Amino acid sequence: MLTLHVADASPGTAVLVDGALIAAVGPHEELAAAHPDARLRRWPGIMTPGLLNPYGPELLEQAYHPDPREADRLGTEPLFGLRARALLASGPSARGASARRGVQRLLAHGTVAVAGELRSREAVDAVRRAGLALAGRPAALPGTPALSPVPLVLLPPLAAGKPARFAVFDVPDRDALVREGASTCVATVVAGRLVHRRR
Repeated sequence: MLTLHVADASPGTAVLVDGALIAAVGPHEELAAAHPDARLRRWPGIMTPGLLNPYGPELLEQAYHPDPREADRLGTEPLFGLRARALLASGPSARGASARRGVQRLLAHGTVAVAGELRSREAVDAVRRAGLALAGRPAALPGTPALSPVPLVLLPPLAAGKPARFAVFDVPDRDALVREGASTCVATVVAGRLVHRRR
């Protein structure tokens, strides 16, 4: 089934998705007229190719992502350092659950690819199951490990025939995305599937 994604602030770059691939990219009116039976998904803000987070190992293997049931004791933000190491050392199930929660948080920030060599089976499995792409790591890493790293790294432009992998941010333009960060993500699509939708 065809799905047409359009973002209010970037109607000229609507994306027509067919399965796991992008069928076409172009103005919303043209794609809607050419494919009247396509399911329409309308989003606020801008549509982008999605983000590359260069801190895959740091966020998925070295950080501990608390379960919501642990929020009263551990908070809701990723934990690093000695406390994270102690929590991750409790066993493979703790590492796997943390990695899965970490991937979900990355998706909620418009991340569609991670960089860095993942070594733990739990992190690799979480990334593969979610359909995140693996990319080469930049020579110089910006800032510190974060779900919304500074600067944001956008992937190459969307194009027909490429994997349907993109994100939508509730901002008026890319300058606002840079200023406000990836927490403005409202939707993330990976392999044609809507894997995150802000409620």
